[in-house]
Amino acid sequence: MNHALISTATEQDIAALNQLVNSAYRGDSSRKGWTTEADLLGGIRTDEEGLRAMLQNRAATVLKYEEDSQLLGCVYLERKDTGTKYSDLYLGMLTVSPDAQAKGIGRKLLEAAEQLAVEQKSRAVTMTVITVRHELIAWYQRRGYQATGEMKPFPTDPRFGLPRQQLEFIVMEKRMPLSENVKASQS
Repeated sequence: MNHALISTATEQDIAALNQLVNSAYRGDSSRKGWTTEADLLGGIRTDEEGLRAMLQNRAATVLKYEEDSQLLGCVYLERKDTGTKYSDLYLGMLTVSPDAQAKGIGRKLLEAAEQLAVEQKSRAVTMTVITVRHELIAWYQRRGYQATGEMKPFPTDPRFGLPRQQLEFIVMEKRMPLSENVKASQS
């Protein structure tokens, strides 16, 4: 019987998170899963310094998913100010090991992120997705996320990868249950 646990990552998890994220997004190992960016971007997806900065950000949380003490997934979450008394929860780096994909781990991490958004009284969960990642966009849409109409340029900083083609992001969001109250208070 598998014992699964979603918990908050700490600095002791940095090396394992680094290996997991890079194996899921870049290089030949990522081609085992459907989330690979290997054909879109060269270079690494993250490094230990970047992960340490994420973990030290007071507005951020990194959740990790483990089964039988083996790290199989993670997600980065950061509260973003919206200029109102409510924040948005930005979701990034949703990662599942290529060997463990299609087992519901990504969905469980997404649900945990949405639960955190509700607990923090966030207006919405927001994210950016590379526009050519049609299967990934469809996966999020099936879970209630919608395009906002906003587009963002892909960063030119090589720390985010080296694009093999012109890339941009679509901004997606899912309103949280309290969003009706937020909408009414902003009217």
